Amino acid sequence: MLLSLVLIVYRSDSSIAQEASKFCEEVLKAKNIKSNRIESDFHKDEIEKYFSNSESQPNIGIVLGGDGTFLKCANALADYDIPLLSINIGGNLGFLTQEKEFLFDKSFVEILENEEYLIDFRNRLNCNICIEGTSSEKKITKSYNALDFYFKSVEEDISPTNQIQIEIDNEKVNEYKGDGLIVATTTGSTAYSMAAGGPIVHPSIDGMIINPICPMSLASRPIVIPNTSTVIIKPVKKSKGEIKLWTDGSKCMTIKENYYCEIKKGKSPCKIIKFKKSTSYYNTLIKKLDWKGDLSPKNFKN
Repeated sequence: MLLSLVLIVYRSDSSIAQEASKFCEEVLKAKNIKSNRIESDFHKDEIEKYFSNSESQPNIGIVLGGDGTFLKCANALADYDIPLLSINIGGNLGFLTQEKEFLFDKSFVEILENEEYLIDFRNRLNCNICIEGTSSEKKITKSYNALDFYFKSVEEDISPTNQIQIEIDNEKVNEYKGDGLIVATTTGSTAYSMAAGGPIVHPSIDGMIINPICPMSLASRPIVIPNTSTVIIKPVKKSKGEIKLWTDGSKCMTIKENYYCEIKKGKSPCKIIKFKKSTSYYNTLIKKLDWKGDLSPKNFKN
């Protein structure tokens, strides 16, 4: 890959990530590669400001932080069609990040220039917030893109419950009563969905995970469906009638009782740069989830 301009995005509340961004800038400068550094404070619209004032588009974006920082950057940069290299700074090995050694031993530049990497296309989900009415045409009030969406109670009471109706491809499937509901991509399967008891699904599988959060019925189980499906989420009126929508861990808006959410596969995938020398997906699972033990016969004694 020919690198002429690199965008460096670092976690805004991390002094370690900020120092790493300066180091990255110096490494690129030594190779006569231009770069721009911005912090990941998305409330300040830093990325929008950057692209509105920039005359040329970066070849890649380097994200310095953890999986959370990367998720926010992925959504903010997906429409600009820029491959993202995420390097884990200051934390444990992430599911979406490369090891920080590639940065600090300066090998990441040679790997990029020698094209010793793969570009992994990760699907995102699109969620349209619509208002129910008599008109045959749906009225979209808001639209979001993310790797996972989840719905929880608006109330701040202890252990609030809600009731959510779900339709898949125009067929009513279930009404979940409990703490909420997660709709995730397979990439998002190792985030909140996994913590809520959902399955780990390899990111190369084109699927969508629907996972209830602490359901009150044992019959409510996670389900994996094709990502060609259209999912409709509605708050049930006989419950409190409102639910809160979250996208990739960020609170978005309240879904009122006359609203519904239409979720389907997003149009623009996220491009992730994956080094060939990096830790494999399965090895990342072993390290991150602390899987242990050798079940081979040689370790069993008579």
